[in-house]
Amino acid sequence: MTGKRLAMEPPIDWERDRFPYCIVWTPIPLLTWLFPIIGHMGIGTSTGVIRDFAGPYYVSEDNMAFGRPAVYWQLSQSQALQGESGWDAAVAEASEIYKKRMHNLFCDNCHSHVATALNLMEYGGSTSWNMFKLAVLLLVFGKYVSIATFFKTWTPFLIILTLATSLSFYV
Repeated sequence: MTGKRLAMEPPIDWERDRFPYCIVWTPIPLLTWLFPIIGHMGIGTSTGVIRDFAGPYYVSEDNMAFGRPAVYWQLSQSQALQGESGWDAAVAEASEIYKKRMHNLFCDNCHSHVATALNLMEYGGSTSWNMFKLAVLLLVFGKYVSIATFFKTWTPFLIILTLATSLSFYV
């Protein structure tokens, strides 16, 4: 769970948006502008195809709801129960579960979908994955896809913060 990429893990293909064994994150317009640590999360299969709980009763495949990934955290298949097959089976099962669920921004969302997949595969020997743990770990171990995605995430927030701070001196 260190976040280090092992030599046996397949490479990431940014051009095709293939993120094998990765948790991925992308900003949500307006919401991320106000709270830059809040965004949309998905999980990559062994081939790198991203699955994300994109809305009520819908799990997207290969087309994230809010655009291309901005941040990724590549995990290790060896930490999943039954390795590659266990990883893919857990992602598929979590997706089937979430195709039958109503989306709830605060309680049962895209982060919960990813946590369910990790719990099903018992990633790292744990079944206590949850949306808060994932948000913190992605913040610590996540890597931005590019400098442009870093600025896409943080610039609107910094502009709003600067404007609010500047206006507070005039009120």
